[in-house]
Amino acid sequence: MAQAGTPPIIGIIGGSGLYDIDGLTDTAWIKVETPYGPPSDELLTGSLEGQGVVFLPRHGRGHKLSPSDLNYRANIYALKSLGVTEILSLSACGSFKEELPPGTFVLVDQFIDRTFARKKSFFGEGFVAHVSVAHPTCGRLGDDLETAVKGMGIPYQSGGTYLAMEGPQFSTLAESNLYRSWGCDVIGMTNMPEAKLAREAEMCFATVAMVTDYDCWHPDHDAVTVDQVIRTLLSNADQARSLVKAVIPVLAQRSETCSRGCHTALDSSIITAPEVQDAEKIKTLGPILTRVLGQ
Repeated sequence: MAQAGTPPIIGIIGGSGLYDIDGLTDTAWIKVETPYGPPSDELLTGSLEGQGVVFLPRHGRGHKLSPSDLNYRANIYALKSLGVTEILSLSACGSFKEELPPGTFVLVDQFIDRTFARKKSFFGEGFVAHVSVAHPTCGRLGDDLETAVKGMGIPYQSGGTYLAMEGPQFSTLAESNLYRSWGCDVIGMTNMPEAKLAREAEMCFATVAMVTDYDCWHPDHDAVTVDQVIRTLLSNADQARSLVKAVIPVLAQRSETCSRGCHTALDSSIITAPEVQDAEKIKTLGPILTRVLGQ
């Protein structure tokens, strides 16, 4: 099991329109079983220029799962069990700002979590931990992504707040205007609790939110057709594949434990006294606790 400071294995979570990754060699689709049930799909393992990569289509190949139906704990656990140390989350989103038109990539650094029907933690009765998500994404990954996306000429914004809504329906106009008043940049349905669970599992996490449309606040929103949104979605997916190819060689250069503390998040988070920690709960948590408990 990968320990803090070991060579990276890059996990890619592909959102709407992104169901595969080009250019991988030595590939295999692997079925992973978890204590939390099945993940969204089999996971594609492979190599890109010698760097280990694990890809998970978030909604399953063919997009068979809605955001509220995703087994977020199983997805993150499956990536962790395959040794993933860094996660790049690629997601379609709506924009709350005129200056973030369709085709823009937002390198998210904050979230407001408005989801309510999802299991959001690996921890609970028998083994309690409270991780910090004050800074829910890894700034190191964000810096590397910014360098890569800048070199590709893709319109982007470094930093931004992602409003995570439950779905699967889109916002009402009143909700959209409320979220804009909060200063949110984009809206999506999937990156929470992904980011929280990745932090609990001591993995670096970064979000690339790819704008497909303006949310319903925009006066021209009704003029946008589904065909236009799909064209933008597919174009964004092509750009995302290129971004992955550009940034993975950079991420492969990490040789030490993440300087932002992602790989050691549990060091100051476990609150349950050792003498009352539940053995079965520890067994269920498995690879999440391997480093911190030395098992």
